[in-house]
Formats: sequence, C-alpha cells, structure tokens
Amino acid sequence: MPNEDPYAHLATYIEICNTVKIASVPEDAIRLSLFSFSLFGEAKRWLHSFKGNSLKTWDEVVEKFLKKYFPESKTAEGKAPISSFHQFLDESLSEALERFYSLLRKTLSEPIQLNIFIDGLRP
Repeated sequence: MPNEDPYAHLATYIEICNTVKIASVPEDAIRLSLFSFSLFGEAKRWLHSFKGNSLKTWDEVVEKFLKKYFPESKTAEGKAPISSFHQFLDESLSEALERFYSLLRKTLSEPIQLNIFIDGLRP
C-alpha cells in the first residue's frame, strides 16, 4: 500500500513465508513465487512489469523493490539521527538498544545497524 513501510512489508512477508516448508523446495523459491500475492495496485503492476523470469533470485526482488519503494533520498534523510546515536547517561543498555532500533527500522541493513550501535555505546 502507498502508506506502508517497504521494510516492514518485507519483514512481515518473510515471517509469513517462513511458516511454509515444502520438501526439496528452497525458501527463496517459495518467496519468489508468492511475493506478488503480498502486493496491491501499483506495486503489483510494478512487479508484473518485469519480463518473464528476469528476476531470478529473491535478493534481486528485494533490491529492486527497495530501490523503487524506498529510494536513496529516504535512506539519506533517515541516517542523520542514526549516525549521531549515543547512549544517554541515565539509559540502560537495553533501553539504548530499543531506542536505537526504533530509529533504524526504516533506514539501514542489519550489519550497518549493528556497527553504528556498537560505536555509539559508552565504554
């Protein structure tokens, strides 16, 4: 949907796909074959605009989906509060982690997220 966060959409979709196990069928094949059912309207038309089997891997689909629905401009605008993250003096480690996660759920990949968090902790 137009107002939906594409990262949240993918996370929910993968969570649902992970409940489906078919003997001898790779997870990526299941994700690829069912992804169009998770989309509506313009997003579904966008996915169907790719000819035949031009999207061969799940990673390709994710890359193109995020490039289309979460452009670099959104990523850049979300990076400032994340890159300046620091733990407050009266904040526990778990509170800092939760606050950090709330900042980056829509912006960066997990490995980048973890590096920024670790760099922002007090010694």
